[in-house]
This record gives sequence, C-alpha cells and structure tokens, in this order.
Amino acid sequence: MPTEPRRLIVDRQIVEDAWTHVADDAPLPAGPAIVSRERWLAGDAAGHAPLGVLYQPDEDPLADVDRLGELALIAFAFPAFSDGRPLSRARKLRQIVGFTGQIRAVGDVLRDQILYMWRCGFDAFEVRADKSLEDALAAFAEFSVDYQASTPRRLSEG
Repeated sequence: MPTEPRRLIVDRQIVEDAWTHVADDAPLPAGPAIVSRERWLAGDAAGHAPLGVLYQPDEDPLADVDRLGELALIAFAFPAFSDGRPLSRARKLRQIVGFTGQIRAVGDVLRDQILYMWRCGFDAFEVRADKSLEDALAAFAEFSVDYQASTPRRLSEG
C-alpha cells in the first residue's frame, strides 16, 4: 500500500515534501536527502545533491561554517517544544552566515511557536503528525504588527 506524501509548511504554504529523511544506515535516495550531521561530516553523502543536514539541539552549524555552502537545507530537530537553542542558531545562520537555503523545523513543532520561528529565520515547518497543518498555517495571520526586529529570510515579504 503506497504511503501518502508527507506535507509541511514552506514559505507560508502547505506543500508536499520533496525531501527524504535518511537514516545513517540507509542508502541515499535519488532525490533531495536530509542526513544527520555525523553522516555528512563523515563524507558519506559527498556529491549528493540536493543535500540537507539535520542538526540536533546540541549541534551548532556555526562549527561547520566552512562547509555550509554544500547544503541546500538545514533542519533543526525540536525533540521538545521547550528547547529553544535552534531558534538562536537559525537567526545566526541568516544574519551572520547569510545562509539563503531552507531552514526547517522538525519534531515538536507547535502552532504557538511557528510565527516566532519564522521571525527567527525558519521558512519550513514539519508540524507534529497529531496537529493540523491548516491550523498551524493560520498562526501567520494572528499578528499584524511586529514589535521587535526579525531576521531576513529568503522569502520575499512583499
């Protein structure tokens, strides 16, 4: 029985996910792949394009700044909604490094945090399977005025 394609929010729209999360011991697919930082640094995904890396909360992409140009996507794992380290890391990727690829939130991604994540530089959200994507998308329309600075994104805000 074929599985339904995974859907997520990208650039404030619900889309089918073209990317495949690949376990460390699994072969790379023909298309876009997201691998662990460990697998990427070991060179196991060398030459694969497009390539994304999933960073765990205790892994800092700034430690890999010289190689980030190899990546089309950087994903951050949110194993619990209370761990905010990826928020500051996404902001640094946009503001300090100038990363223009997709920055994706993966894991315990909740509606109440999506607008704030977007303002920190995230532009893609894998919402928890038990939550509604349509409801999460509505979070972008809840506030019409920003009261603090936000991070530039690759998304045109026009």
